[in-house]
Amino acid sequence: MVKIRFIFEDGSAPKEIESEPGYSVLEVALLNDIKLNHNCGGVCACSTCHIYVEKGMEHLPETTEKEEDFIDRARDPRLNSRLSCQCDLMQDNAEIEVIVPDQSTIIAS
Repeated sequence: MVKIRFIFEDGSAPKEIESEPGYSVLEVALLNDIKLNHNCGGVCACSTCHIYVEKGMEHLPETTEKEEDFIDRARDPRLNSRLSCQCDLMQDNAEIEVIVPDQSTIIAS
């Protein structure tokens, strides 16, 4: 199992979820009723599912050039920015911690 800790900039209580490998961070969030915008449907065509990976980046796939292009369009990108739709959980026993930026200003479908 992979442990993912979600911390929210909007002040919501953190949530810790366990998941099987093979899902993306976005999929885990949605399956566990965690609101995470995803205007493009999770296909790396927007930046609304932007997160900050605080811990466990080594357990995620490398950032692609396409993902980097969309991260550059996100609000307040940082060195640890990722798109949650591109963060596939690859290995058992990984621990990942992410910060979900305040999404109140994002227009989402």
